[in-house]
Amino acid sequence: MKDVSQNPVVIIPGVLFWDTLYDTMKEVLAGYISKERVAVAPVTLVDWIGFPLSPEKSTNRVMKAVDRAVRDMEKKFPDEPVTLVAHSGGGTVAMIYLLEELFQGDVYHRARRVSKLVTLGTPFHTYEHYAKIKTDFIFSHLRKDFFERCRVVSVVCDKYHGNDQGSFVEKTCFKFYKSVQENGKVWGDGIVPAESCFLEGAENVTIADAGHLPTPHTRWYGTKEGIKQWIQWL
Repeated sequence: MKDVSQNPVVIIPGVLFWDTLYDTMKEVLAGYISKERVAVAPVTLVDWIGFPLSPEKSTNRVMKAVDRAVRDMEKKFPDEPVTLVAHSGGGTVAMIYLLEELFQGDVYHRARRVSKLVTLGTPFHTYEHYAKIKTDFIFSHLRKDFFERCRVVSVVCDKYHGNDQGSFVEKTCFKFYKSVQENGKVWGDGIVPAESCFLEGAENVTIADAGHLPTPHTRWYGTKEGIKQWIQWL
């Protein structure tokens, strides 16, 4: 396996997930790079849903948490670029953060501090309403030169097939995949279709065995077994 980059890492939780769910992922990554170089953006469930309820503003709240984590890393390692590792919908939040374009009243100018974005099961092509708010914005502002200043690696698993006439697992996958794109009879990570994560201009990587959800006793992108499959792209 290639040597793993020692650049500081900020982990960004996925939609409806919060920072402590990524403690194990942080610990596993600390086996490759020093622990003080790995942090999880302080994202809460309330950041995603809002109080009062306002999921349409979730990206703004999560970007604020991401910026806090990036600034903290910048203080600790002022001369080193940061790598963002973003799970699920956190990946599209990261893209908007790095685009440095005004989004719903907010814009950040810290992209020069980030040299790489690794997304894990991030759907860049979706019909889901709140996710589409982000992806529509991304594609309206994304230019080829973006990838010249920030390397993007989109990682996804294609282990699970969706089939509305198949097993319980296949039927469940079919329903989740259909919520993202028109065709549910495709392969993906159990929640997100693999093809929805393919982003032109990025390095698209398909791994063999990882689930989407950061739940106990499962092999997902953030477990030791999952990370081993994509760590060389960190």
